[in-house]
Amino acid sequence: MQAILESTANQLRVAKRLAPRRGASLNERFGRLDDRFVFVLGSPRSGTTFLAGAIGSLPGLVDLGEVAPVKAAIAELASLEPAVAAPRLQRILAVARRVGLVGAIRPVEQTPEMAFLVRSVPIAYPDAKVVHIVRDGRDVVCSLLEKPWLRRQQQKTDDAGVPHGSYARFWVEHDRREEFEHASDARRAAWVWRSYVTAARSSGVPHAEIRYEQLASDPAAVADVLAGALDVPAEPLTEALRRAHDTSVGRFRTDLDETQLADVEAEAGHLLAELGYVR
Repeated sequence: MQAILESTANQLRVAKRLAPRRGASLNERFGRLDDRFVFVLGSPRSGTTFLAGAIGSLPGLVDLGEVAPVKAAIAELASLEPAVAAPRLQRILAVARRVGLVGAIRPVEQTPEMAFLVRSVPIAYPDAKVVHIVRDGRDVVCSLLEKPWLRRQQQKTDDAGVPHGSYARFWVEHDRREEFEHASDARRAAWVWRSYVTAARSSGVPHAEIRYEQLASDPAAVADVLAGALDVPAEPLTEALRRAHDTSVGRFRTDLDETQLADVEAEAGHLLAELGYVR
């Protein structure tokens, strides 16, 4: 019964966010579901919300946001074989779109935890496209440290009912779960970044990969890449991406102390180097 109540509450959150949107035609609200999804992947605090919003602002697309029922189900779905998880993902997203009055319009999904379920995407949605946005992990850590999500002794939950706190999530290596829970906040945040980015990049699922730093400095170049990958017009996407700002690029230089930087590089230094953020 509790699971049913939580699922219903999460679907109502979807309806509250999507149903009131203005300007949608009857067909866009009640027509046949358009399964040409765009899935935006990335570590939390990497720009997924901004990027999905920009893509979803284009004519013929809609940003679903982080779909709470998907986020709540990810831990279980990620433990299944992709072929088993795929139809369950389809059902969750079909219900979410119907309750949100999203019908014959191309959806953009931006739940970061989809990085751990992305192998199911081509099975569930053969016509879907996947975009992965990568941001300097040190800047991601700065942003994560401002949030309560990973701190000890947290009693709150997120909008999908997932608890905050320092406990080991489903994606933490089994032989390091206790280590995760006792790590510094900075190292735990770096762990998040490394895990999400590695999951997306190692999935084997074709995707377009862009960098947050280039998005902020050269939105037209990023728009050209995405326009080709997603079959969307470049000009309005460029205009939408111009709203990005670069003031947070390199913030780790002032926001993290030497101990925090050492913890970040100890946990994720090899990936930072692989991506060219450190040498």
